[in-house]
Amino acid sequence: MDLQGFGHLLISGAWVTVQLALASLIVGLMFGLMGAAAKLSPFRVLRGIATFYTTVVRGIPELLLVLTLYFGGSQLLMWFMGFFGYEEYIEISPFIAGVGALSIAFGAYATEVFRMAMLAIPKGQWESAYAFGMSPLQTFFRIILPQLWRLAIPGLGNLFQVLLKDTALVSVVGLNDLMRQAYVASGSTKEPFTFYMAAACIYLGLTVLATLTTQWLERRADPAGKGARI
Repeated sequence: MDLQGFGHLLISGAWVTVQLALASLIVGLMFGLMGAAAKLSPFRVLRGIATFYTTVVRGIPELLLVLTLYFGGSQLLMWFMGFFGYEEYIEISPFIAGVGALSIAFGAYATEVFRMAMLAIPKGQWESAYAFGMSPLQTFFRIILPQLWRLAIPGLGNLFQVLLKDTALVSVVGLNDLMRQAYVASGSTKEPFTFYMAAACIYLGLTVLATLTTQWLERRADPAGKGARI
């Protein structure tokens, strides 16, 4: 396949795509854990906030989230900083807007994965940990969280593959990711099929790598292969 000197652009774009996906994954996992904990909380207010979050975010397109954070985020920050006397223009970068939007979307779906994983862990394990004198935080991090990952990894792996492909949406706000670089190269050479096909192959390679990594994590988390999956 002749890339006419634009191969380095596709490589740099692929690296930006990987960075965007990994950053969104890390932040999205935190959103998911907090959302699941809130949904299982005994406090009605927290359950209501978490339910509102997952219902709204899963009901709107990710592209709308990207556009809202990129164009509306700057105005929101300027309005907030105005209370502190800061009046200069604040611009949110496409990368930050992309991480924010994709993290929010990933977290909404991950909330349900984590919630189901938590429900699959017997309540007796909480009670046993309390009987040994562990605090709720100690119980969660030492007893519950290791089992939680084992149950949730397959579902989270599927969500990450969707996230990896959704990174292409951020190209609409000017991020020089793989999709954006393929667009630039195809426009310069008038050979869209060549460069979009090259981008498709790179996305496919990244997806295969993500699948293999997920399978490896599954084996590490459950070497006996007997654990339930969410």
